[in-house]
Amino acid sequence: MSCSRRQFITRLGALAAVSGAAGQVVARTLEINGVRYGMIHDESLCIGCTACMEACREVNLVPEGVSRLTIVRSEPIGEFPDVKYRFFRKSCQHCDNAPCVDVCPTGASFRDAASGIVDVNPDLCVGCQYCIAACPYQVRFIHPQNKTADKCDFCRKTNLQQGKLPACVSACPTNALTFGNLDDPDSQISRMLRQKNTYRFKIALGTRPKVYRVPFKYGEISQ
Repeated sequence: MSCSRRQFITRLGALAAVSGAAGQVVARTLEINGVRYGMIHDESLCIGCTACMEACREVNLVPEGVSRLTIVRSEPIGEFPDVKYRFFRKSCQHCDNAPCVDVCPTGASFRDAASGIVDVNPDLCVGCQYCIAACPYQVRFIHPQNKTADKCDFCRKTNLQQGKLPACVSACPTNALTFGNLDDPDSQISRMLRQKNTYRFKIALGTRPKVYRVPFKYGEISQ
């Protein structure tokens, strides 16, 4: 989608008041709803099969050449024949304090009031790529067909809307992924966070990510 400078400025003027008001409404609704979806990736169970990547691509119709989710394999740890690998999930962290939302000039990047999920409204996105530059996790991209920003949305518009778990969670053969409401103390994810040692990536930045990780037990964890 192409957008001239004049069109861009015009859209900014029209959306400025609406975006400001919407931000206030979202903040209040999140507090009332008490729903903040999050995920745990258990690195001690992940085998790097990439079934999650394929399921995400199929369910969300992600084109070839880009990906909402990537499993990154580490360098070999140990010596042959006892060699191990750490598998790291690279995807949107659905931050409570999301830089991508703060820098978006049109309100296209937003935090969903009903779920706390960070998402993109393609009808408002002008492809300026400010959100891509602001994301410290480097997980956003421009959709090659829509020409708008795209990323993992926890299957908000697909599986979640149908009452299902995110595609990656359902496809994982080792149950390395746990998804649920962080604000519900009785949810599976909340119970798991109380029982297991976890960490969050780049938490020192103050983004408050909602993707937690059970650390791989061999070698160091780089954050």
